[in-house]
Amino acid sequence: MTNNPVSSVIWFFKRIPLTTLIIGGLFFIVLIAGGIIGLSVPGLISDSLQRFGMWGLFVLAMVPSIQSGTGPNLALPIGICAGLFSMVCAMEMGFTGASLLLVAAVFSIIIGALFGYIYGRLMNAVKGSEMAIATYTGFAITFLFCMIWLILPFSHPNVGMFLGSGLRQMVSLVPFEAEQLLENLWQFTVFGITIRTGTLLIFIIAAFLMWLFFRTKTGISISAVGMNPVFARATGLNVNRSRVIANMISTILAALGLIIYAQGYGFVQLYNFPLMMAFPAVAAILVGGANAHRSKIIHVVIGTFLFQGLITTGPPIFGRILEGEVISDAVRQVVQNGVILYALTKLKGDSK
Repeated sequence: MTNNPVSSVIWFFKRIPLTTLIIGGLFFIVLIAGGIIGLSVPGLISDSLQRFGMWGLFVLAMVPSIQSGTGPNLALPIGICAGLFSMVCAMEMGFTGASLLLVAAVFSIIIGALFGYIYGRLMNAVKGSEMAIATYTGFAITFLFCMIWLILPFSHPNVGMFLGSGLRQMVSLVPFEAEQLLENLWQFTVFGITIRTGTLLIFIIAAFLMWLFFRTKTGISISAVGMNPVFARATGLNVNRSRVIANMISTILAALGLIIYAQGYGFVQLYNFPLMMAFPAVAAILVGGANAHRSKIIHVVIGTFLFQGLITTGPPIFGRILEGEVISDAVRQVVQNGVILYALTKLKGDSK
């Protein structure tokens, strides 16, 4: 690196992964386009920050699994189903408001730890094929819970079907006084940008705890196992145990992430909802600069904001330009899945 300003700028951009540069550039262009056609740029940024808070824990759940060597957690639906089950159990028990979210969080940690332990054992049994097996496992758990939702003998009038047995497709959080509870907590506006402090604070705390964890003996062991399992085993580290712990943490984070996500939208969506949730989370951390072998908290922060920002700001802009809600939604799907596909092509790369 030289003292030449131009060389310094070139050196700086060369250190940024190509995927991050491309998605970041697209997001910047979209914001400019929004301002040109008359949309509120602070409003677009506010919506992006809201989605950032709602998706943060889902993407953070990728870090322990990647660091342990099992790759991005494509079985994220396991944790999401644990979170959904925790939410509907807390509703059935009659909890409302902050108590509902708190009880659901406790249940999520317990159930998520159990599911994560079983999933971690499965990953140890299929070493070398983790990502393929993880995808199928995520699909399988989703359809298993589709049957569970139909046979659960819950009787709460706002949870069960109007007619017959089973649970509703969508359960509103309005009767439980828990819709956007964290979104509105300590909310404030600066320069026209709405800062939803509650969800952002939870993500910051979770990210800080994750950063601390990977500086503990257990966290360092997990990273060592993911970097070189043969050497780690030779030094006396328990490779299988480290991988199980990492996947337990990942599953718990996904379960807790569901609670944040659901209260943000104001309803709990069951049945097929978890099926495709892993792919946007995986794409986000790859957009942030991670790869299949190494990831950092900064990758989560950058990737989640850029990916969700692009997906959030695109539809209203295309809707204004194309003057059609149906076309706008089609464009949103093309943009979202295109970004996911591009990010997944970088899965085995070195993030450059």
